Amino acid sequence: MPIYEYACRKCGEQFEVLQKMSDAPRRRCRACGGSLERLISPVGIQFRGSGWYVTDYARKSRGGNSETKPSEAKEKEKSSEVKSEAKS
Repeated sequence: MPIYEYACRKCGEQFEVLQKMSDAPRRRCRACGGSLERLISPVGIQFRGSGWYVTDYARKSRGGNSETKPSEAKEKEKSSEVKSEAKS
């Protein structure tokens, strides 16, 4: 069951109520009897850990072996250039 937040327009009291989604919204403040307003608050959600995105949502590469990183490819090019210069 969701928790709904309400604020009284008369006295300013804020409180939470555990209600079914099918229940009617509260109308009167429990402290002063004033009219209530239902508040909408952002939810706190965190995705932690490794793999939830990679395994479920990432696009799979369609092509050759692209497991080497760009920086590794540049290092391999530099090392092959150094070897060819040493042979000359």
